[in-house]
Amino acid sequence: MTRWLDDEEQRTWRAFMAASQLVQEELDRQLQRDSGMPHAYYAMLVKLSEAPDRMMRMSELATELNSSQSRLSHAMKRLEERGWARREPCAADKRVSWAILTDEGLAALTAAAPGHVEAVRQALFDRLTPTQLRGLREICASLLPTSNPS
Repeated sequence: MTRWLDDEEQRTWRAFMAASQLVQEELDRQLQRDSGMPHAYYAMLVKLSEAPDRMMRMSELATELNSSQSRLSHAMKRLEERGWARREPCAADKRVSWAILTDEGLAALTAAAPGHVEAVRQALFDRLTPTQLRGLREICASLLPTSNPS
């Protein structure tokens, strides 16, 4: 039996979807306009920049980004074309490929970050009270596979 959404749940769901899409679109527009990259590429560069030695297994990167292997591989190809990242086979396990952030990729990320942070502030943080931010963080953490509200 289908558990239909009641009126309050329907309003909440639609508000969540609209707000999520609005924020994502604003961030993507800003990054495309100012840095020539989509938000997905920025997220990949961030993950790689935070990894030890700026490298991650491709499969781990896909998991971290909530992406399919094929989508990640396509995006990685574009990053390689720009010189921002490269792939290398793992010497110990030929089934594994490493994604590596290049110096050029780190420079692109460093150049894009200030504008992106300002766009995040304008699209989200500046619109919410400290109490709303805390609540949003707790809600989002509870929706993630591993809850970490910190």
